[in-house]
Amino acid sequence: MKINLSPPTKKGYMNIFKKIIVLSILSVISFNALAKEVNVYSYRQPILIDPFFDEFTKLTGIKVNVLHAKKGLLERVLAEGSDTPADLVLTVDIARLNQFVENDLLQSVDSNILKMNIPEHLRDSKNRWFALSKRARIVAVSKDRVPDGSIMRIEDLSDSKWKGKICTRPGSHDYNRSLLASIIAANGETAAEEWAAGVVSNLARKPEGNDRAQAKAIYEGVCDIAVMNTYYFGKMKFNEKNPEQKDWASEIRLVFTNQNDRGNHINIAGGGVIKYSKNTENALALLEFLTQPKAQALYSSMNYEYPVNPDMKLSDELKSWGEFKEDTLPVEKLAELAPLAQKIIDRVGW
Repeated sequence: MKINLSPPTKKGYMNIFKKIIVLSILSVISFNALAKEVNVYSYRQPILIDPFFDEFTKLTGIKVNVLHAKKGLLERVLAEGSDTPADLVLTVDIARLNQFVENDLLQSVDSNILKMNIPEHLRDSKNRWFALSKRARIVAVSKDRVPDGSIMRIEDLSDSKWKGKICTRPGSHDYNRSLLASIIAANGETAAEEWAAGVVSNLARKPEGNDRAQAKAIYEGVCDIAVMNTYYFGKMKFNEKNPEQKDWASEIRLVFTNQNDRGNHINIAGGGVIKYSKNTENALALLEFLTQPKAQALYSSMNYEYPVNPDMKLSDELKSWGEFKEDTLPVEKLAELAPLAQKIIDRVGW
């Protein structure tokens, strides 16, 4: 085989130069395409999160591609492995975030903005996930049938005087499991199990439905007391699509518990950067944006959630519900105690 080692002709040099230029342009286009997008896997409903993405794109020019799902995102990322297009996961409740941690799917990120905007108890100690909004899990009571001040602490729900008066969704739901985890942290396993057993004995019906279904049950007189997340109250109160829910909301009074001791239990919605992210800087930029005043105000005004940024003022609607002291137990402790909480739930039949 004869190999030509002679230098290229002038025409040959021009062809090589053109190829280099074309490759350079394609590289720039490819880089810009990567640099101007971020892929999000989200458990949050589109109506609740897409407005945030629109604002982010207007501000940065970075396109947000979103995969919305009610379940299965963890399994999807596990199946996709290092080939996953996901850069960022957004979800509700620490339990779901912790599943990504347990499967080593989140990376640690260093951001002074996130540390400044999010209190320490609302973020992972290894910087793998961050709370973006808060929700208080409160006691909702009938305005007419439960005297004001008769329930002060979450522990009061196990009192036998409320026998046949309480409605809840199943105890194994993430929200109730996290609530029980907070009680374990405060009072210990034995006392927490006694409390859970007391609540079960006070139930007016078998646990069923979601949080709104409990408000409906109070409205219909099935029970007088329920446990629910605060934002559901706002969603019912202003629900034009299902106006009957306005009546449910009008029947209940919100009780923020444990105001004279540890404070009311809270949980979070949050996010973390996927370990295999191809657009890590953009994912981090989006996380940081979600903790800034513009986005935090949207959480409050649109979603009836409490901002994590301590410098933010509450919306007028949230203010009308009353100020409250929150439990500052590190949220990751809730994830740590969740398996024990589930064992208790199984034992007492909640």
